[in-house]
Amino acid sequence: MYVQRDPNRYLFRRAPNRSRPVVVLILLALLIPALFVLQDIQTKRANNEVVSPFEATATPTRTLDSYALEAQVQFDAGNLNAAIAAYQLAVQMDPNNGQFWAELARIQAYSSSLLTAETERAERMQEALASADQAVAVAPDSSLAHAIRAFVLDWKASYDQEADVRQRTLNDAEQEAIRALQLDATSALALAYYAEILVDQLKWAQAEQYIQRALERDDTLMDVHRVNGYVQESLSNYSGAIREYEKAAEINPRLTFLYISIGANLRQLGQHDRALEYFAKAVDINKQIGVKDPIPYLSIAKTYSQMGEFFAAAANVRRALEFNPSSADIYGQLGIVYFKSRNYEGAIPALLCAVRGCDAATSCDVRFCDAGVDPSIEIQGLPLTINTAVYYYTYGSVLAGMHRQSNNYCEEAMKVLGEVRKAFSEDPTIITIIEPSEQICEGYGYTRQ
Repeated sequence: MYVQRDPNRYLFRRAPNRSRPVVVLILLALLIPALFVLQDIQTKRANNEVVSPFEATATPTRTLDSYALEAQVQFDAGNLNAAIAAYQLAVQMDPNNGQFWAELARIQAYSSSLLTAETERAERMQEALASADQAVAVAPDSSLAHAIRAFVLDWKASYDQEADVRQRTLNDAEQEAIRALQLDATSALALAYYAEILVDQLKWAQAEQYIQRALERDDTLMDVHRVNGYVQESLSNYSGAIREYEKAAEINPRLTFLYISIGANLRQLGQHDRALEYFAKAVDINKQIGVKDPIPYLSIAKTYSQMGEFFAAAANVRRALEFNPSSADIYGQLGIVYFKSRNYEGAIPALLCAVRGCDAATSCDVRFCDAGVDPSIEIQGLPLTINTAVYYYTYGSVLAGMHRQSNNYCEEAMKVLGEVRKAFSEDPTIITIIEPSEQICEGYGYTRQ
C-alpha cells in the first residue's frame, strides 16, 4: 500500500532559462527568410542586374542550401523531426546529393531514441537504413556515406530479434566502417562509429583503441564524445561515461538524448537527485520547442521507482501517456510501477492493454482521462519478445495472485504464462520467475498450457 499524495509534487520541474531558447527560435524565424533574400540579391548581382536596397523583392524561392541549413539549425535546436523534414525536402530537390542523404540517415537514427515503442523504433531505423543506402548508392566513394551507413546498421542491429540476424547486421556494419576507413583513414566519425560497433560485438579493448584514435583526430565532434560515453558505459565506468556525454552536450547543448544518457548513468551511480536534474533539462528543452516527447517523463518515472517513490513514478508515466496515449509499451511500464507499489488492481488493466490490447473504455480508465475531451483509443497489444516478456509474466503473476472463484483470473494467467514458457523454455531465469505463479493456479486446479 502507498499513501496518495499531491501528484504535482512529483512532476519534476525546475525554473527554465527562457531567454536563450526564445532568442534562438526568434533568430531561426528571421534567419531563413533573410537567407532567401540574400541569395536572391546575390543571384541578381551575378547576372549583372541592378539591385536597389529599396526595391520590393519577389517572394524568394527556397533553395537547396536553405533546406540543408534549416535542417542543421533544427538539429542544433533539438527538434529532430523538423530537421528530418527539412533534409527530406533537400533530397527531393537534389536526389543525387550523398551528403544530404547521409545526414538525413544520421538524424533519423538519432530520432529513434525518442520513440517509446519497439516497433516504432524499428520502423524509424528502417527509414534511416533506406536513406543510408541511398547515400552510398549516389556517393559510393564517400567515406562519410559509408561511415553513417555503418552507424545506422549498428543501431538497427539492436532491434533485430533473432540472434543470427543481429550478428549479420553487425557484420555488415563492421564492413561498412572498414570501407569508410579505407576511403579516409583519418575520419574521426568513421573511427568513432567503428568503436561503437566493436562495443556491440563485445570487443571492448579494440573499441577503446579506435575511440582514442577518433578523439586524437577530432575531439570537437558530438558524435565522438557520445560514442566514447557509450564505450565507457559498456565498461561500467559510469563516471567516465558521464564526463563524455557532458562533453557531447557542451557541443550540442539541446539534444535531449544526451541528457537522458547522462541521467541514466547518474542513476547507475545511485545519484538519483542529479539524474532527475538532467531529465528535467530534457523536459525543459522539449517544452521550449514544442516537442511532445514521453521519454524524459519515463526516465523520471524509472528514477522515482528506484527511489521507492511509486506514486511519483506513476504520475510521470501517466504524463508520458498524455503525449503518446496509443503506446502499449507505456501502458506496460505503468503496470510495472503499479505492481512494484502493490497496486495490483491498477496493474491488471494497464498490463492487459500492453499484453492483449484493450478497448477504448479500458484505456481511458487507465489514463484517468476525460471521455469527453481525451481521445478514444483502442490499444493493440505487444507481441511477446525478450523486451516485452516482463509485461507478460508480470501480468500472469498478478492475475494468479489476484485469482478468486468470482473472477477466474487463473484461466488467463495460465494462458499468458504458458506463452512465456513456450517462448523462453531455454531461459532458466524467466522459467524461475513464472513457476511460482503457475504453482498458485495449479493449487486451484488449473493445469499448465
